[in-house]
Amino acid sequence: MLNKTVKLANGYEIPSVGFGTWQTPDGATAVAAVKEALSDGYTHLDCAAVYGNEKSIGKALKESGYDRSRLFITSKLWNTERGYDKTIAAFEKTLADLQLDYLDLYLIHWTANAKQFPNWREINADTWRAFEYLYEQGRIKAIGVSNFKTHHLEALIADSKIKPMVDQIEFHPGFMQTETVTFCRENGIAVEAWSPLGTGKMLQNETLKAIAEKYGVSVAQLCIRWCLQNDMIPLPKSVTPNRIQQNIDVFGFEIGAEDMTVINAMEYCGGSGLDPDEIDF
Repeated sequence: MLNKTVKLANGYEIPSVGFGTWQTPDGATAVAAVKEALSDGYTHLDCAAVYGNEKSIGKALKESGYDRSRLFITSKLWNTERGYDKTIAAFEKTLADLQLDYLDLYLIHWTANAKQFPNWREINADTWRAFEYLYEQGRIKAIGVSNFKTHHLEALIADSKIKPMVDQIEFHPGFMQTETVTFCRENGIAVEAWSPLGTGKMLQNETLKAIAEKYGVSVAQLCIRWCLQNDMIPLPKSVTPNRIQQNIDVFGFEIGAEDMTVINAMEYCGGSGLDPDEIDF
């Protein structure tokens, strides 16, 4: 099963399906899940400091013995660490926890917003300066953001030297964030889909179950394939070995145009309810 790649704006390639580690318990569970993912053909791991499991992921990477040059490792800067100096320090901690010499992708986890900060724009710009510095030093191969809407991206692009290469957003059937995705496409920003299964809520959706049955695949496989056919980079998460295997086995079928239209037209369902303009954490 081949995990294809997507070329970012700077020419660096990112595997088109990643392995999510959000809500994966720290310790033996995280170690086992990452080892399983690597053995099943995932080469792209999506991590974050706030997930609290980066040391366990680093242990799994070390013990797996995989060639580092074949892996694509992402991490994210948490909200309490914004600002130039704190960003540099947080990056160093993440690198140490993951036992790596560099990151393939580093993301600002959430935008500073006007609800919390009158100077949100300056905070994002100051944080991004540290990202640009680390990128120019070669310690990160690509830099981007997560949970940035169009107006956050417009401000950051205007205030920076280097445009974000990735925006990782919530994206699944019933929640496509069309405005943000369109802006990213127009500006050469690749879009990653977190929670492509709607934190599991998609799995019981009757429309999706009927379409999945037609193709002889699981609802999870259908949602992941649907993301790929919408030119997204899905980041499915599981700790169950057979589901980890299934979630990357999505390159052997194609969803027909009619079924894509049905899924694309689904009404809002399964969303987290987290709005980047309204968060207070």
